Amino acid sequence: MECDKCDNEAVMHASYSGAHLCGTHLCLSVDKRVRRRIREDSLLSADSTPENPEKWVIGLSGGKDSVVLTHILDETFGNDPRVEMMALTIHEGIEGYRDASVEACVELAESLDMRHEMVSYEDEFGVRMDDVVEDDPENMAPCAYCGVFRRDLLEGYAEEFGADKLLTGHNLDDEAQTALMNILEGDIKQVAKHFDASLGSFDDRHDQRDFIPRAKPLRDIPEKEVALYAHIKELPAHITECPHASEAYRGEIQKLLWKLEENHPGTRHSIMSGYEELAALTAERYRGNDGADLNECEQCGSKTGSQICRKCRLIESINAV
Repeated sequence: MECDKCDNEAVMHASYSGAHLCGTHLCLSVDKRVRRRIREDSLLSADSTPENPEKWVIGLSGGKDSVVLTHILDETFGNDPRVEMMALTIHEGIEGYRDASVEACVELAESLDMRHEMVSYEDEFGVRMDDVVEDDPENMAPCAYCGVFRRDLLEGYAEEFGADKLLTGHNLDDEAQTALMNILEGDIKQVAKHFDASLGSFDDRHDQRDFIPRAKPLRDIPEKEVALYAHIKELPAHITECPHASEAYRGEIQKLLWKLEENHPGTRHSIMSGYEELAALTAERYRGNDGADLNECEQCGSKTGSQICRKCRLIESINAV
């Protein structure tokens, strides 16, 4: 099958749009959609100047999503004096997995001449995910521990580096899964938090001064297209699933969405289109009305609705084993 844009052979058929694209035009399409999302989200503040540039921290794991995001951001803003970017990599302590992805992070950052920092669970918390999974003091899925620790480090170091925004590589599949999970769980307040944390335009979001705001410029791009982009561009991505990945419920939602997308192309886009509008309305409803004033954690000083944050409670539980 030929590409719709030229005579070259197509490498992908996007059933949701009907497009057949060769490698070159697929990459151009991804670039265009990501840059459109950046504009629509008002990612770069109108107040940014060469004298007072915005500071962005990119969560760079070495996987396909974060590598593609970092590459596109560098191509778009690498020479823009209104933006200062740095990449932050987190080493969870997973033998044979994270070491390989760290190498990809280092290679990419060096090729882009981008500042790159790395922190680890072991240095920051005194724990390694391999040991946490083995002991499992809270009887939880590994991703539940890891998600808390990762968020804490991303937000903490983004604040330490003086970041104005924290950028992550969540793709369309990731966001559609989260949206459907929130709806099926009936977690309306989480829908509101999801919007204020990382969805919608920065012009429309609530000013959450207690947290570094997040942006997800890849959230319109299906996972398969991100993977193809990384392959075609020969980016140093480590495309291997974490050996501890076991989010059973998310896995069920993922399979459900695959089936729906196969039978009804465009389902993921439709979910996100409707979800973002509903989430915006929900955010307006719940802002300031959840009754939870944020305090400083008594142990680490991070923002929390309790006396001790979730991360510190988990570390206490792990150390008690």
